[in-house]
Amino acid sequence: MNFNLKEIATATMVLFAVIDIIGSIPIIISLKEKSGTIKSGRASIIAAIVLIVFLFVGEKILGLIGINVYEFAVAGAFILFFIAIEMILGIKLFKQNEESLGTATVFPIAFPIVAGPGSLTSLLSLRAEFSLENIIVAIIVNVVIVFIVLRTSGKLQKFLGKNGIQIIEKVFGVILLAIAVKLFTSNIQELFN
Repeated sequence: MNFNLKEIATATMVLFAVIDIIGSIPIIISLKEKSGTIKSGRASIIAAIVLIVFLFVGEKILGLIGINVYEFAVAGAFILFFIAIEMILGIKLFKQNEESLGTATVFPIAFPIVAGPGSLTSLLSLRAEFSLENIIVAIIVNVVIVFIVLRTSGKLQKFLGKNGIQIIEKVFGVILLAIAVKLFTSNIQELFN
């Protein structure tokens, strides 16, 4: 086991920024109102399973279609870049499908809000740079945060307020933008080596 606190902290921050569970509080509250209840524990466990399974088999799936991790990481850097732009500028480039509200626990909470394209892409991008066990710890930390936010979403929205949520979103947007640039520059070099 090669646990590294710096890698865990970085991977946790990347996943936290991409999942953007704090920024999703208004969506979560809206889903709770429309579907009645959201099972926080079940949504968190399903999201964790999807993320960890993808971490292990995602690279094999890419291999089947002839794409290596560095190419995927560069593509992931572009997705992270656009997610960061969304967060910073407050615009929507990616549209969320809000159908199937009766099963809000699994869809859209566990997938695609928590374990969505951005977080899955981020996992393989992180895998190109960090140790597997550090990424798993980062996933677990984020799933715990997701669980807490799902359980306390109403209280958090009142405490942070609309401005507080927007400030957090913008700060993590800038961090995510810097991480996207770092992912792009380090992996683009590997492609040409």
